[in-house]
Amino acid sequence: MRRPVAWVAAIVLFVEAIGIALLNWFLGVVVDRQDMSLAGLDSDMMSVSSKVGGLVFGLYFALCGVAALLVAVRDRAPGLFGRILLISAAVVHGLLGAFTVGLVGWGAFVFMMVALGLIVFTLLAFDRSAGPADAAPGDGAGGKDGNGGANGGANGNGGTGGSPVTAPPTPSAT
Repeated sequence: MRRPVAWVAAIVLFVEAIGIALLNWFLGVVVDRQDMSLAGLDSDMMSVSSKVGGLVFGLYFALCGVAALLVAVRDRAPGLFGRILLISAAVVHGLLGAFTVGLVGWGAFVFMMVALGLIVFTLLAFDRSAGPADAAPGDGAGGKDGNGGANGGANGNGGTGGSPVTAPPTPSAT
């Protein structure tokens, strides 16, 4: 379940990257074709700023999409840089969702919250502290014993320091 969600998150981030870049480019063209100023600002400067901002923001979302894509392909948690990118993308989606509900409407808000949910699920489903899936508790993997202590497992029985832990005998019904 977690790999398909990471794939969908990557696709959504790539679509958003293209959408944000095209939207800001379009707004830059609209401002460029007008001969008006806003509080004395040059329309050429506003046009170029909108286009550059759209490209930078689009590249940011594309980079976040690459991080989610790597999570989906590798089927493991992202590294530090990927985790920072995905956390920042989640924060950006939360803020954009709050802004879009008033400016654009509930449809855009729902889209932003779905994207936020996909990113957060991708981050939480691949937990870095879980370790390898094939390491059984008490076999010395990770240097911990079966009881959660840090004995190291030097004696071959998971590091319990003595005999291996066994379950108490069950009472027989006689």
